[in-house]
Amino acid sequence: MSSTYLDYNLIVRDMKESINRVSQQKVVERDTQYYKDNIGKVTTVDAFLSDYRLYAYAMKAHGLEDMTYAKAFMKKVLESDLNDDKSYANQLTDDRYRNFAMAFSFDKSATVAQTSAQEDAVIGLYNANIANADSAMNVEVNYFNAMTMDGNVKTVDQFLQNDRLRDYAFPLFGLNPDSYDFASVRQALTSDVNDPASYINTLQETASASLSGRGAEIQDTIAKYDARSNAAAQIATLTNSLSQPGADQTAIQAKIAEQEAIFNALDAQLPPMSQTATNVSLLSNEYAQLEYAGALATNLKAMATAFKFNPDGTAPASGPLVGDSDKASMRELYFASAPRLTGTGAVINKDYFEAHVNDFATATDLLADSRMRAFIITAYGIPRATASTVLKAIITSDLDDPTSYANTTGAEYNAAYKQLAAGFNFKPDGTLNAGEKPQTDAQKEAASANYMNRYNDVADAADEKLISSYKAVIGKVDKVDTLLANPQALQLALSAFGVENEGKTVRELRLILTSDVNDPKSYVNTLKDDRYVKLTNAFNFKTDGKIGAPKLAQSQSEILQISKAYVVAKSQFGTAKDKTDATAEAKYYASEMEKVGTLDDLLGNKRMTDFILVATGIDPKTVPKDYLKKVFTSDLADPKSLINTEADPRYRELVASFNFDKTGKTVRPQDNQIQTRRGLLETQDLYLNQTLEQQTGEDNEGVRLALYFRRMASGIGSVYDILADTPLMQVVRTTFSIPEEMSSADVDVQADYIKRVLDVKDLHDPEKLEKLMKRFTALYDLQNDTNTSPALAIFNSSAGSGGISGDSLLAIAQLRRGG
Repeated sequence: MSSTYLDYNLIVRDMKESINRVSQQKVVERDTQYYKDNIGKVTTVDAFLSDYRLYAYAMKAHGLEDMTYAKAFMKKVLESDLNDDKSYANQLTDDRYRNFAMAFSFDKSATVAQTSAQEDAVIGLYNANIANADSAMNVEVNYFNAMTMDGNVKTVDQFLQNDRLRDYAFPLFGLNPDSYDFASVRQALTSDVNDPASYINTLQETASASLSGRGAEIQDTIAKYDARSNAAAQIATLTNSLSQPGADQTAIQAKIAEQEAIFNALDAQLPPMSQTATNVSLLSNEYAQLEYAGALATNLKAMATAFKFNPDGTAPASGPLVGDSDKASMRELYFASAPRLTGTGAVINKDYFEAHVNDFATATDLLADSRMRAFIITAYGIPRATASTVLKAIITSDLDDPTSYANTTGAEYNAAYKQLAAGFNFKPDGTLNAGEKPQTDAQKEAASANYMNRYNDVADAADEKLISSYKAVIGKVDKVDTLLANPQALQLALSAFGVENEGKTVRELRLILTSDVNDPKSYVNTLKDDRYVKLTNAFNFKTDGKIGAPKLAQSQSEILQISKAYVVAKSQFGTAKDKTDATAEAKYYASEMEKVGTLDDLLGNKRMTDFILVATGIDPKTVPKDYLKKVFTSDLADPKSLINTEADPRYRELVASFNFDKTGKTVRPQDNQIQTRRGLLETQDLYLNQTLEQQTGEDNEGVRLALYFRRMASGIGSVYDILADTPLMQVVRTTFSIPEEMSSADVDVQADYIKRVLDVKDLHDPEKLEKLMKRFTALYDLQNDTNTSPALAIFNSSAGSGGISGDSLLAIAQLRRGG
């Protein structure tokens, strides 16, 4: 027999090269390639168990080769829910079965339109947009006001080419900032509004003349078409009535003759009756165009009046481009035209009310002002649909009169009616006493305070209803068309990303939501608008419109595995508090992981990077600052890349556990994929290690024992782990010269003895572990001076190296009994 010490050191001196030599063996290479080529094609447990080559490869990799025949048993293991401590795999005392189940992900990646994190993020963005709307609008107002003074905008072309200025100003004058006639708008803005012959005045005069001339002709012609159609209908109705019993034939015939005269007169002037619908439609469209031209000319003139561009297109040499009064009017209109009333808009309405409420002499005049009426309804909590006549009856009620309207009506709103009546000083006839005003200062102050407290109540209630509806709907969405067919859910989603007013069609939205954001040529990326990319990322629709597995930076099965590894690493030799703290940190990691969209998101969170390094068994303090980014952006498929040449294989497993591409973007795993990249690499690595250990064991079982112990050391948490694994115990017995007879002693006695000679923590220190292995290999040769193979018997009966444990035999027996 060769030297165990020398053979072991020859292998571990360059473990990577030793493994590579094994991987290049023809049989090993062929079996590994088959596994790599076909594991991705398997989608069910039964299909996996039916492919013997795949199944046997995986079983050998996980040290379960002798259990390959027990397919019914292994099926229950694979179908276990590892999140459930009471599941089948978690109830088995042999960790190999749980580790085997964790290497696969049968039915663990549920397909959903949105994960809870995605849903919360969308709702959070929606709420944030509402909360920030007022600030965002004020930013645009301030930008416009600043740019239109002090010569910041020097020419009309500079104004028209500034998207922000255009987006703010154009809608206020009825213009579309994205589609407009540049030449026409430019000419209008450089026109002299006081010159009757200027472009803008000529445009307006022409549009007005066309509407009063041709427009009148169109309306007259449409009226004739309508009259002829009405006459034809009357003739048909009268003709049918002739056959009715008791019909006055003479009178009916006279009416028919009258309608026929009308019909014939019009029919002589108009095209055939069959062309009526088409011609009326054409005329209506023409009239609408004339109306649009008139409105456009009016709007352009209003804009030209507000802006003070010179005829040559330059801005005024002195003075603002837009005057203060016009800026104030534009600001007021900007907030008034917002989709929902914001705080600034409410203040504008309050200021208007306070400035003008006492300008009115009668209740009728007050309520005729739409802004006053809207303010009063909101301030006093009156239903929005309340008619002006009812408002007048309330506001003129005498609360000292028990029979007054406010005292006797309103039902649930009676208190609001009384508050409104008390808030004004109108007499029952709607007038005021001499010298009296509609409101005193105290009444005005109370009304304003009420308004500011209530102005957003209706919108807030609508938001709550919309969010509740979204939550109820999103879990039932099974394809993109289901979402697109729900106006409320779609409204919230689009509003969350600020694209609710972009006018995208259902077809365009479908193309956006089903785009692959990682494909530069996909539809969403051709839009060059990051808002739509974020919208697409908020959902899990596949290119065919069906829902897919969440595009997570790390799959749920990987999150579970790395979280368990972290808890073990932090609490293995710690206290109960250490375990509690580690469990809390694992929950934080799982929650935050759902929010990670890119590699930069992950690397930017030191708490998370420390977590994954600790879970992988790497001390975060030993990792250079930018090294993680280098390994993560390395190509796993390139044998010469950094990640594949790194001496520490733990980095490779760590990188493979994430779904980042080489650019750092998250990619969606293949549908129904039963094994993650990490699971695949881990299985291959384990297979190669098992093969190496088996082959070395054929020549020297001592080397096999040493390699096995070295590989398993990081998972040893107590001396009982050693006692439960025969090969591990053999290494310890040999290393510390523990008598064979000790194995018959009580387990606790054996445990106490091992604790006296071995600190399990030392097994997690690479240097101390290697010292122990050197001692073992040296002593093994001394204690085994023949060519017999005592370790062979150990491995053939060991639960730790492929043998059938008592736990396994019991489980199989239960299956056979139907237990």
